[in-house]
Amino acid sequence: MGLDMYFFKKTYVKNWDHAPERKHEVSVKLNGEKHPAIDPKKVTYIQEEVGYWRKANSIHQWFVDNCQNGKDECQEAYVDVEKMKELLNLCQAIKENCKLKKGKISHGYTIGADGEEIHNMQDGMIMENPLFAADLLPTQSGFFFGGTEYDEYYMQDIDNTIKIMKDELALIEKHAKDETPLMTEYYYRSSW
Repeated sequence: MGLDMYFFKKTYVKNWDHAPERKHEVSVKLNGEKHPAIDPKKVTYIQEEVGYWRKANSIHQWFVDNCQNGKDECQEAYVDVEKMKELLNLCQAIKENCKLKKGKISHGYTIGADGEEIHNMQDGMIMENPLFAADLLPTQSGFFFGGTEYDEYYMQDIDNTIKIMKDELALIEKHAKDETPLMTEYYYRSSW
């Protein structure tokens, strides 16, 4: 249970008789045999999961605010290339301006006799400049959304997001130079 976040790429692969230069070959097999329920001739899109986060609540909130019109209903939302670049730039700015240092981090909590949360603290890495990160990509609390501290776990989410966005933007740029560029779209969806 918790916040699971998915970044999908959908590539258009429908074959048209009037566009022979864009023919795709699609095969779907189950245990080495032709899949009984899927006709490859009818496949129009291939969907790939190109990114995944778990409880990266600051990244989730960015998608909600910037791609889902502020609605957080676990719906699928289109993410254009400019939004991908914007998120990458925010994460890179945090990476460049927010270094980690030794400190105490929360590792879960227990409930005290009066119902209060008692955080279990352990040695770890905390952010030297959390206000910078909080200004660009603030953490968000929610039902099983994970921690809201600016620590090594937050930075892992930033690093993961940088890798995901860099990889996909590089692929887009590479194929934009082709005579027949990829026909791809990107979508974000969460589950909690």
